[in-house]
Amino acid sequence: MKENPSRLAYGIAIVAGTALWLTASAIGGKAEPWDSSIYWTVAYPVAIVLAGFLGYVFPQRPWRWAVVVIFMQAAVMVIAGSGFGLLPLGLILLTVLSLPAVALAWLAAKVRLRRGEV
Repeated sequence: MKENPSRLAYGIAIVAGTALWLTASAIGGKAEPWDSSIYWTVAYPVAIVLAGFLGYVFPQRPWRWAVVVIFMQAAVMVIAGSGFGLLPLGLILLTVLSLPAVALAWLAAKVRLRRGEV
């Protein structure tokens, strides 16, 4: 049976994204990671780099990995007990925040494909 690399990439993105946002929430002492300064100085930049790494390693439709990593924050916020009242606004913000991660994942995938490593 042929292994599907997308499943592995999704698994890494889900687990790493969840761990990143849970860690940012715990260290920052906030239910929503972006309410903590550690989010903007550590967690968000790490999420962007993670998306780029996944885009390089799994270059087929690399935007998916960035979206999953960033949007796992919504899952963490719901699980942590944040209300649904601001969820639509939060999803819009996460969409905007995912753009740099999508761009880096796409660029990393393009570099890998240009090198002919796939």
